[in-house]
Amino acid sequence: MPAGFESLVRSCGWLLGVLRVVRDADIPDAWVGAGAVRDVVWSRLYGPGFDPAAVRDVDVAFFDPADLSPGNDERVTERLRDRRPDVPWEATNQAAVHRWYADVFGGPPTDPLTSIADAVGTWPETTSAVAIRLVGEDLEVCAPFGLADLLGGVWRWNPRRVPRERSMERFARYRRRIASWPDVERLVGCFDTMVDSSPRTEGHDHG
Repeated sequence: MPAGFESLVRSCGWLLGVLRVVRDADIPDAWVGAGAVRDVVWSRLYGPGFDPAAVRDVDVAFFDPADLSPGNDERVTERLRDRRPDVPWEATNQAAVHRWYADVFGGPPTDPLTSIADAVGTWPETTSAVAIRLVGEDLEVCAPFGLADLLGGVWRWNPRRVPRERSMERFARYRRRIASWPDVERLVGCFDTMVDSSPRTEGHDHG
């Protein structure tokens, strides 16, 4: 993984604390990803610095094909809340997403996801299609599209699951939320150049 990314993660005490809670909570194949990782990186590269109070939710993606029940997400979320009640946890069993995704977001039924890497590869933008975890104290990264967009300030639409318009709306809302950042104009949206949207299992990087 790029040394700069690992340095950003390891120099954020709040994020390391979150990763240690998830590591120690005995959750099947659990990772922290999406907006929380993006916000740590972008607020430090393009904003005023990271403020944990600005975090809206911490997405914990886990993979538990043995329990696809709707209550599994809430049980895991409560387990994390018991350990760190100050963190806005939101745990989702990626093995069960196909059971509810169409009902919540519309569209045709989706196929079951096969792994965390497969799941991360469906997330709306390459910038937030990144998940991390600690194995011992080693940092492991799952980034099916790489880390270049995250580190380069590019909000690139991933067409595998969400429409282009939804990604554009998400970017507009995000830009309004961070409008006061000193380098906000350096963040760019890319909605016409489609990434390779096929599922990929590579993208785990140990370091």
